Amino acid sequence: MTNLKTLYVSGYRTFELGIFKDKDPKIVIIKKALKKQLIMYCESGLEWVIVSGNLGCEFWATEVVGELKTEGYDLKLGLITPYTDFEKKWNEANQHKFMQMSQLADYQNSVSHEPYQHPSQLKNHSRFILDHTDATLLVYDRDYPGKSEFFLKEIERFINNNEYLIDLIDMFSLQDAAESE
Repeated sequence: MTNLKTLYVSGYRTFELGIFKDKDPKIVIIKKALKKQLIMYCESGLEWVIVSGNLGCEFWATEVVGELKTEGYDLKLGLITPYTDFEKKWNEANQHKFMQMSQLADYQNSVSHEPYQHPSQLKNHSRFILDHTDATLLVYDRDYPGKSEFFLKEIERFINNNEYLIDLIDMFSLQDAAESE
């Protein structure tokens, strides 16, 4: 884990976890597991956390980064969406959450500077993330597939020729976090 300066964090979306309310107790557990991992990375020299702006684990990761900053960790947040107007078709509540992520971000940009036009924008985003981060932390369990499966497969193709760390917070890790609560 040496020289790990930039970490991409992603994972399940809210609907994949059956989370439809902001006060769902599962969120506390997920954030606790994320915080534990991010602190470990910070203590090893992590400087940047990158997210794509998805709701769910990425949103909660931005909240955790905000907490860590207030606790004195020297950590920066990058919000790099696949395309411009990423959140434009979301409902008002979800657009507000995206705005919260934007406000916490130290850097914000899009890989494609056009609105959504084609799935290749998503693939280009994945490649950009892999080329510009040292590792990925996913809240994801291979036994419970979700949208992150596509990115995980992209990572596995990528690491055939590159040194790249994949760290998974799986259901066992979440259960441990819940039991220690």
